[in-house]
Amino acid sequence: MKHTRVLTLLLAGTFAVAGSGCFKPPRNMPNESVIGFDGASAVPPDCDSLARPSLLTDAGIRRPSMQWGCATYTNLAAQLAHPEDAVHPQTLGPANATAAAGAVRRYETGKVIPLDKSTSRDSK
Repeated sequence: MKHTRVLTLLLAGTFAVAGSGCFKPPRNMPNESVIGFDGASAVPPDCDSLARPSLLTDAGIRRPSMQWGCATYTNLAAQLAHPEDAVHPQTLGPANATAAAGAVRRYETGKVIPLDKSTSRDSK
């Protein structure tokens, strides 16, 4: 009985270690460094350089390559308010504890400051 339990735990541990490799991100995948900066605006990545060949086949025919992250990083480059931050990000400064505590206090007491209607809108 004791040997069966040890063997079961050993097998479960082996499968857990082998399965943990599935949770790591794939190698050689693009990251945010593919977004360039030309001195004035963000430059989206060249999608052909992001293409990765498929390792899978379908009935013996290799599946087409995928341009991983092309749409995501192209959209991100278009949305950057300060494109130079993609290349030289600013350091994060200390948080203003007084402002944060005041916001929480206003939320808890129901005295939330309404949105400025000239620059923002609610989700309704």
